[in-house]
Amino acid sequence: MRKPLLSALLSLLLVPVTGPAPVRADGTVWHVVRPGESLAYIAALTNVSAGDLADWNGLPPGSTAQVDSVMRLNPPDAPLPAFRTRVEPVTPGMVNWNPLKRCPVLPINLRKVWVSYIDFTGAYHDGSVIVRKDVTARTQQIFGILYRTRFRIMGMAPMAVNNPTEKNMATVTAGYNCRAVGGTTAWSEHALGIAIDINPFQNPMIRGRSISPAGSAFYLDRSRYLIGMVHPEGAARAFLGNDFFWGGTWSSLKDYMHFSLTNK
Repeated sequence: MRKPLLSALLSLLLVPVTGPAPVRADGTVWHVVRPGESLAYIAALTNVSAGDLADWNGLPPGSTAQVDSVMRLNPPDAPLPAFRTRVEPVTPGMVNWNPLKRCPVLPINLRKVWVSYIDFTGAYHDGSVIVRKDVTARTQQIFGILYRTRFRIMGMAPMAVNNPTEKNMATVTAGYNCRAVGGTTAWSEHALGIAIDINPFQNPMIRGRSISPAGSAFYLDRSRYLIGMVHPEGAARAFLGNDFFWGGTWSSLKDYMHFSLTNK
């Protein structure tokens, strides 16, 4: 990732480390929910009412603050729309299909799942991930949970629409990718269409001294609660509750971005 972009991201994402800033009438202020925090607690920190906090974040009455969620601390210009999703077939062109690669899943058995998501600035988008067709329903359920609990996603396809200035595709939340596991000839679970990587830059993989994506070592300190990070008591639960396994629990290496149906 380019250094100016990394610096800009860190200046935004470091805000929650020392607690929320005072509410400003002329701008957006965010707070990433940590373990043990309630709406009432966050409201007291920011001198607003819990009712306003719930209203500004589109939370229904009786909602609780969810770890890894991002609470806005002042009124939005407009409320976020309700979560929406749809599924469409995948053509060979959508996945750059090459029969010579002998990818393990044919395009006819893949589906593009469209879901609502909120980016790091709080803006609404329609994004997509490609998964095997039998994984579509749980993929919709997962992203529905993430959206309704106000978890933030840095970017999803189509990036030309959702974030046209971003050139580093290592930051994109994605599913299917016909590739082998790094350093091996074995097919990745992404090639099988049964794995999803979420916010890779904020949830890197570490294998020995190798860190991926490049430049993401700052996020190896998992005691931090910053926008886009996944924790076991937070956003990971949306996947774990839908029968996915998490690379963040592995012992031989840590892959905090990676969720799959086979624990590989």
